[in-house]
Amino acid sequence: MKKSIYAYIKRSTLLLLFGATPLFFSCTSTTPDPISTTPPTSGTVTTPGSGTTTTPGSGTTTTPGSGTTTPGSNVTVVASVAYIAQKDNLKLLSAAIARAGLATEFNQSLITIFAPSDDAFRAGGYANEAAVSAAPVADLQRILRYHIVKSRIDQSAMPTRVNTVYETALADNQLSVYKNSMTDISVNQAKIIEGDIPTVGAALHIINALLKPATVNTVALVKANTNLSLLTAAIDRAGPAVSDVLNKSTQNGYTIFAPSNDALKAAGYADEAAIKAADPKVLSDILLYHILNYRAYAQTFQNGADVATAQGTTLRVNVAGGKVTLLGKGNGANVANIIQADQAASNGVVHVIDRVLLSK
Repeated sequence: MKKSIYAYIKRSTLLLLFGATPLFFSCTSTTPDPISTTPPTSGTVTTPGSGTTTTPGSGTTTTPGSGTTTPGSNVTVVASVAYIAQKDNLKLLSAAIARAGLATEFNQSLITIFAPSDDAFRAGGYANEAAVSAAPVADLQRILRYHIVKSRIDQSAMPTRVNTVYETALADNQLSVYKNSMTDISVNQAKIIEGDIPTVGAALHIINALLKPATVNTVALVKANTNLSLLTAAIDRAGPAVSDVLNKSTQNGYTIFAPSNDALKAAGYADEAAIKAADPKVLSDILLYHILNYRAYAQTFQNGADVATAQGTTLRVNVAGGKVTLLGKGNGANVANIIQADQAASNGVVHVIDRVLLSK
C-alpha cells in the first residue's frame, strides 16, 4: 500500500512539472511589434532637389510643369512656358518663344523672366502672331534672351532707388532695374505692370514695353544719328579723354546727354570747322559734363536730384508731368529738354537734348 501511494505521488509530480513548462516559455518569448518604415500610400514624398513628387506604391511620377499646388493655397503653379501660353495678354510672347525654339530656356529654374505684354509686342513692331511667326528666328532669340536674367529676383529683392544692373541670358548684354516702390519698378524703358508671378522655379514679371538689345556702342550710336554730326566731330576733337570713356564696356555702362546740332550751334559751334578749331581740353570738359557713369533711363530720373557727372561736378535733374529737364551750373535758369530719350547702346543709353550743359 505504501509503495503504491509513493508511485502515485511521484507520477503526479512529474506530470505537474512537465505540464507547466509550456506556460513558462510562452510568457517569455513574445516578439515586439515591428516599427513601420513604409510611407502611407495616401501620402506623398518629395525628393529634395529632384523637382519630382512620387506617390509611394503608385508607380507614378509627376513632372514639374504639369501642375503643382502651393501648400496652403488653391493656386496651381505651372512651368513658365505653360503659364505664358494660358495668360490672355501674353499670346504674342508665347508665339515668339515657340518660333525661337526657346521653351527649354524659359522653363529653367532660378531665373527671372521679364515678359512683354501683347501691347508691348505690338508697340515693338509685331502686330500679331503672324508677324511673330514670320520674324527671323535669330532676331527673336536675341530679343527673348534679353528678357531673361539668370537668377531669381522677386520685386522685394530689387534695391530701392538704385540703378541696378543685371546680366541677361544674352551674352554681354545687361538691363537696368530701378525701383521707386513695389508698385513703380522700371526695367530699362519699360514698367512692371504685374509682378511676382510664381512659376515652377522662376519669377515672372509682366512689362509694358519690348526690350530690344543694342548692337552698337555709344560712339557708333551717336555717329549713326545725322542730328548729332557736330557732337561726333566734338568727340573726335576732344580726343582720348572722351572717346576712351564712350568706347569702354563696363557693367554699369554710361548715360550720355547728347546735344543736338542746333544745341551746339546755339552754344557757338556753327559748324564742324568751328569744332575742329576749338581747344580740345575745353571740348573735353564740356562733353564729360554730359556723361554719367551709369545707365539711367528717362523714367528713372528723380525730380530735384543733383547727379554726378564724369567731369566731376553735378547737374540738376527736374521732372514734371513726365517731362525731364536738365540744368547745368552755368546755365542760369535755361534748362535743356530731352527731345529723344532712351536710345540704347551696348555700353549705355543716349538721350538727345536741345541745349549744351555748362558746368560753370
